[in-house]
Amino acid sequence: MSLGLNGISVRYGDVAAVSEVDLAVGDGEVVALLGPSGCGKSTLLRAVAGLEVPSAGTVTWDGADLAGTPVHRRGFGLVFQDGQLFPHRDVAGNVAFGLRMRRVEREARRKRVAELLELVGLGGYQRRKVTELSGGEQQRVALARALAPRPRLLLLDEPLSALDRALRESLAVDLARVLREAGATALVVTHDHDEAFTLADRVAVMRAGRIRQVGPPAQVWRSPADVEVARFLGCGKVLAAGEADRLVGVPARVGLRATALHVSSDGPLEAEVVERAHRRDHVRLLVRLTTEPAGTGGESGAGGLLGEEFEAVAAIADPPEVGARVRLSIDPDGVAVIG
Repeated sequence: MSLGLNGISVRYGDVAAVSEVDLAVGDGEVVALLGPSGCGKSTLLRAVAGLEVPSAGTVTWDGADLAGTPVHRRGFGLVFQDGQLFPHRDVAGNVAFGLRMRRVEREARRKRVAELLELVGLGGYQRRKVTELSGGEQQRVALARALAPRPRLLLLDEPLSALDRALRESLAVDLARVLREAGATALVVTHDHDEAFTLADRVAVMRAGRIRQVGPPAQVWRSPADVEVARFLGCGKVLAAGEADRLVGVPARVGLRATALHVSSDGPLEAEVVERAHRRDHVRLLVRLTTEPAGTGGESGAGGLLGEEFEAVAAIADPPEVGARVRLSIDPDGVAVIG
């Protein structure tokens, strides 16, 4: 069983929110729609769900056009950013809602609810009021409710974005496990790189209503399709092929993430610290090269890198002060080859 999007466009008057999108989601596959706010990813998800009518193209399931199929008959489960739980029902009542609508008998409902609450890490929460749960617990209930009727496709629209960073990271790992153990076929909308790469088998990067790149997370991360995708994926500096060959030994256009350069006592590059800012597990630096990389002739301009500013990272313990001279090493994991 598979989802197919063929030339999907969605327009609001003269505004094209989604333009000519082609995408497939295979049986048991999790695909993440990743992109900045306003790029059209949630609109595309709503078109799949039947909540938006495409102005062009088709949404198919196993090749059958779903244009005439209403939302409640598509067999898709939905999880939104705020969970949209029923505040007057307890946890069990929320999870069992779809089963009641399908007239599943009481004992089967009870067993399915208990099974799913165990799966999402809320075993024994059946009688809890949802209004007394934390944000993370509410999203787990929403996920269990969506999974209860065994949907053929699960649609998740920014399911973790309302949570704080630490909880989001923890719950993303749990959500990835739940999706795998449930064997779910899922389309996940997110603007968070870490979330997409944790959850998905494939990532589809969207920008300005179009899908710019689709591939396994590692491939997308290491080889962005173009400069715009590279910048969205954290490459603050883009180097032409000649510059990249001199600096990082890659004879191609590259994007450098902050982690590409790190302070190291025996590094081959020398720089001056211009700015610094503390992060949770490292110190982020802005540095200015004070010597040219080997083989550049020692001059700035004409492709030279002397005086150029780059991001770099240092350990939290005893980070360099602004104005300090440091040596830098290159970490290939922070280098992305573009195109």
